[in-house]
Amino acid sequence: MRPVGSGDELKRRRLRALALLEEDKNLSLNEVGRRCGCNASSVMRWRDAFLSGGKAALEPKPTPGRPTRLTDKQKSLLIQHLLRGSLAHGYQTDLWTTQRIADLIKKQFKIQYHRDHIGRLLHAQGWSCQKPERRALQRKEAAIQEWKRRRWPKVKKTPQGWAPISHLPTNPASS
Repeated sequence: MRPVGSGDELKRRRLRALALLEEDKNLSLNEVGRRCGCNASSVMRWRDAFLSGGKAALEPKPTPGRPTRLTDKQKSLLIQHLLRGSLAHGYQTDLWTTQRIADLIKKQFKIQYHRDHIGRLLHAQGWSCQKPERRALQRKEAAIQEWKRRRWPKVKKTPQGWAPISHLPTNPASS
């Protein structure tokens, strides 16, 4: 598995480990690994690769796996479309589902994604799954705030608000 970091960061760490080995011949592989934040076996592998192939052997390898079908520009365009909202794209509610996003990608970019993959795609862009709050359409916020301010203090039973009272002997408050 590829370690975390850009290719340049990985190469810098490898070169630093080799420089430490070169500077002080008395340093052990474990000590160099500790200073570089890696295992001694990695330091040994980098040393052997350098001895057999030179600096070119320390170059980072490409990230494994299938390349993404959407380019970086298309991903930023997708985010712009999502920020406009689903109502702007003809849906009845202002709620994005993975299926709706998959349909949007197919319509805008002619690329088909399965709806199960959309969550991974958006997570890589820094988005997360959100659940909308369920609220009545007839809700009147001003009336609710007024009720909380005037009526609620008269209704609540204790200074801290409503709390269940138990007379069971297992309740620590009853003893």
